[in-house]
Amino acid sequence: MTTSFNNAPISPEQSLIEYPSQFPIKVMGAHVEGFVDAVVSVARQFDPAFDHTTVEQRPSKGGNYLGVTIVVTATSREQLDELYRTLTTHPMVKVVL
Repeated sequence: MTTSFNNAPISPEQSLIEYPSQFPIKVMGAHVEGFVDAVVSVARQFDPAFDHTTVEQRPSKGGNYLGVTIVVTATSREQLDELYRTLTTHPMVKVVL
């Protein structure tokens, strides 16, 4: 049995995700040098086979922010929870979806 962010138990039968699976994550931050590399570095911590060539980038209309989509191989709910925690606490990251 696994837990969600609010620590409510989630059984494998209740999960909407089958593991392993390709799981997209959108990360937004300031459009500055090193942002994409920082996101890729975090992705590789949780998915050593992460392919950086699949990263999609979308600058904001004003060009001040950058949206980055990564696709990781999700192997468990715990892995995804920890990946989200790590991304959301990174100083360069503003939003994770």
